[in-house]
Amino acid sequence: MKNSALALSLLALAACATPQAEAQQTATCRPAGYDRAQLDALKASEWAIADDATRNRFARELTSCLGNPDEAIRDGIAFEALQHYMRNNQLTTATLAALNTDLQAKLTAPDPQGFQRPFAALVLADVARTDRISPWMSEAQRAQLIDAAVAYMASITDYRGFTPGEGYRHAPAHTADLMLQLVLNQAVAKPDLIRIRDAIAVQLAPSGHFYIYGESERLAAPILYMAQRNVFTEAEWTAWFTSVTGPGPLGASWDNWYKSEAGLSRRHNLMAFLTVMQTNLSLTQNPVFAVQRPGVETAIRAMP
Repeated sequence: MKNSALALSLLALAACATPQAEAQQTATCRPAGYDRAQLDALKASEWAIADDATRNRFARELTSCLGNPDEAIRDGIAFEALQHYMRNNQLTTATLAALNTDLQAKLTAPDPQGFQRPFAALVLADVARTDRISPWMSEAQRAQLIDAAVAYMASITDYRGFTPGEGYRHAPAHTADLMLQLVLNQAVAKPDLIRIRDAIAVQLAPSGHFYIYGESERLAAPILYMAQRNVFTEAEWTAWFTSVTGPGPLGASWDNWYKSEAGLSRRHNLMAFLTVMQTNLSLTQNPVFAVQRPGVETAIRAMP
């Protein structure tokens, strides 16, 4: 009886603590002093802030909202506003550098509700895009971003995609978007492309988890566009596709894959990835993608 009473007490405390924690997070989302009504009005005005200094301060402080449990704030305000400013060249290089540093720190900061890290990765994709389109990062800054992206992609263990009432977390997909921008950047050389490719491989088929929110499509994009960089030979691609689509942790063969969650999920996820690759490769006549076709075909034929 004592244990039951204690359990009920702890549950009651947890139930009371959750709204309070959420309220605290909502209260901290006041970039440049804007309250929720002002943020909604700003969104309606398509994020128009005439004063450059205020706009840049607002953008820098928006990152505090990326872990907010309210998707209307996290996704609909923080992410949308930051993407809008970056895609319309409305932020200074100093602000972009500050965002780059802040967001990388958020990739490893405590994230009890699981929103902040994936949304930091998603916004970093747009930071990386600004550098790809009009280079502003130093070699050291770019290398640091690649290191952070590779480390985070390989470390992901929270595979929640869309949750009704909460919205998206979507860590593998968001981080794949960051990887895509790095892959497309001509300043990123082959050694780092190898690291990016291998970090993505870690998340192609997480054990026991079935991707159902389009993750395989997003993970395939940076791999597909890596062919445009023309740095890997056909043999290198074939070897990579063969290695990442084998039985892996199931053992030496695919025998009995259908008798376990690990086997079922691995085949499901790998087939989803390979199908996206094959479909895209078959729809393009661009010769740069020819180096990937044999490897994808070989991998599909080897699947059970």
